[in-house]
Amino acid sequence: MAFVFRVVMQIVGLLLSLLGWVLSIITTYLPHWKNLNLDLNEMENWTIGLWQACVIQEEVGRQCKDFDSFLALPAELRISRVLMFLSNGLGFLGLLVSGFGLDCLRIGESQQGLKKRLLILGGILLWTSGLAALVPVSWVAHVTVQEFWDENIPEIVPRWEFGEALFLGWFAGFSLLLGGCLLICAACSAHAPLASGHSSEAEAQGLHQYLEMGNTNLQI
Repeated sequence: MAFVFRVVMQIVGLLLSLLGWVLSIITTYLPHWKNLNLDLNEMENWTIGLWQACVIQEEVGRQCKDFDSFLALPAELRISRVLMFLSNGLGFLGLLVSGFGLDCLRIGESQQGLKKRLLILGGILLWTSGLAALVPVSWVAHVTVQEFWDENIPEIVPRWEFGEALFLGWFAGFSLLLGGCLLICAACSAHAPLASGHSSEAEAQGLHQYLEMGNTNLQI
């Protein structure tokens, strides 16, 4: 029963991590980190992401333009690019490493210690990937709130608001964190029944060999 529970925990953790990794990639390239609605022209909406800015007009449709210079971007967008790339890379490595450590795979059954270490390493990588995804999303949200309530900006000036990508990034980060924690907990769970069974079998074999050696000495 404990083995089945551990396998289920590993599968759920891996699926949550896979979902978070996919959503993290979508968040990286989605141009909806910030939204701007113009009160003077309600038919025109602006969105901005890590790579491009877009304007949506009812008559023309969506038009996007890539940013010309990386160094000209605000600090939160520059660092968010790096951290989101880091999150995607760590998430891929975490999924790959933890996949080889699953108990349901028959690969390396005789090396349970190695599989346990791989599962722990994969969980740590996924946990770090989730943290790397939450930091840029939360930072951009913090800057957006500060600019929205900045009293030095005239009220007539439009304010940027949260985009859909921020909420998607939060969900991706928490999914990676939860998935990594489940994998680590599953790897650190006790293998008491299996270990006690092996030790009892080893003791029985040792006792049997000892009795056989005693009988041989008596016959001599």
